[in-house]
Parts: sequence; structure tokens; C-alpha cells
Amino acid sequence: MFRLPCRVRRSEAGVEDAIEAPPLDLEAYLPRLTARGVILSLLVSNHPARPTPAQVVRAAGAFGIKESAARVALSRLVSGDELLRTAEGFRLSARLLERRQRVLHEVEQQTVPWNGDWEMVVITGTGRDPVDRASLRSRLSRLRLAELREGVWMRPANLLRPLDMRAEPVRVLTGSPMGNPGELLGALWDLPAWEADSVRLLELMERAESPVDRFTVATAIVRHLLADPVLPQELRPDPWSAGLVHAAWMAYQGEFVSIPEVDHRD
Repeated sequence: MFRLPCRVRRSEAGVEDAIEAPPLDLEAYLPRLTARGVILSLLVSNHPARPTPAQVVRAAGAFGIKESAARVALSRLVSGDELLRTAEGFRLSARLLERRQRVLHEVEQQTVPWNGDWEMVVITGTGRDPVDRASLRSRLSRLRLAELREGVWMRPANLLRPLDMRAEPVRVLTGSPMGNPGELLGALWDLPAWEADSVRLLELMERAESPVDRFTVATAIVRHLLADPVLPQELRPDPWSAGLVHAAWMAYQGEFVSIPEVDHRD
């Protein structure tokens, strides 16, 4: 199980006492956020604020992003129609707003009692170009299905969400597979790896103290939750920390890193 380093000293009686751990170095555990990633995360979490370039640059500087890198990232985000420049400052484009709402919705997956059925999506179309194939795979992943073999995607039928694939070259089936469901789960997801990442992120959030460190861990938690298989209670391994990770994300909502000097009112 993942554990953050902690120095230990042994008393004269031979009892080991944990003493204060060294300062948290997040880069030893999480990928460093890029200038683009920092700015997008700040703008998304501060929506509907419209910060000026100088305010964004100062906020990004808290993450170790140099001014030149921040300004280049801003320019590219505007030219890529991800941010819009207004008289008041920057705001999210319609595409980014839609993505923000989609991510929030996907993190908050709603479930129904599981009756033992599984969803199966079989890709029947052939000869599609790589862009279309990648788009379909991405959509199936966002629907929390996993690929059993090429062209066959499955998951337990416990999610309260539409599975409308009429515009896609697929066939949607529902049924109860024979055999051990645990073996099927293992073929669809690497559950031990997901649980290990959950424990790591929970411990990092517990250790993180500065607003920047907590923001960085929270960003990683969102990415992690978007890969949560959202299993029914009957199929969850023990231990399974998905609920704790989600609770940590919800608890963080009131403390996101705000961009200084910006009016956050709509």
C-alpha cells in the first residue's frame, strides 16, 4: 500500500515514534502541471470570473509557471478557441463551458440498484477513419464502459444515464453473462491499480497544506474520478476507496484556488 515518507525515531524504550515528515514534494508523486493545464484549471474553477492577462500570469506564477510560458499558453488558448478575450478579461469559450459541464456531470455519476444485468456495446461498423474510431472509443469510455476485446465494450448496468447510441455503428445489448463476474471485472478494469491510486491521492490530499498543493491534488482527483468504473456494491472489491475519493473532492469544493483581485460574480 502506498505510504508517504515519514521519518521515524526509536526511543530509549525501543518504541518507534513518528516525527514530523519532510515538506511535501508533489512532483515526486504527480506529473507537473503544464502552463496550459494550470491556466485552464484556474479559469474553469473560477468561472464565471473574467481575469485580465496580468491576473492570470500572477496566479499561474504560484504554480511555478514563468510569465513568458503563461503568456504563450494564453495566446495559444485564445487562438485555439478555448478562451475568449473580452474587454473585461478572459472567459471560457462555449466549447470549454460545455466540457466543464460534462466533466462535472460525469464526476457525479448517479446509480440505480443493480439487478445483475450488464450493458454490452458491440461495434459493428468497419472501415471508419481513425478520427471517428477515436471519437467513439472516447465516448464509450466517458459512458464508463470498458473494452473486453476489440469492438466489445461492457459494464454492469447500474448507471442512471441514457445509453443512446443510435447515431453510431454499434449494437447495444443487455444481459447476464455466465461465469464468475469477478473474472469479467478483472478483464475490463485494473481494479487493484485504481485502488492504489485512490489511496495515494487521499494521502496526498491529507498531507497537502498550501492552496497550490491542494489545488494540484484536487485536479488529479478529478482525472481519477473520471476513470472510476462506478461499480455496484455487490461487485466492489474490499477495500474500495471510491467513496472516500469522491468525498475528498466534494470537501475541496469550497477551497479552490481563486484568482486574486477578480470579481467572481456572474
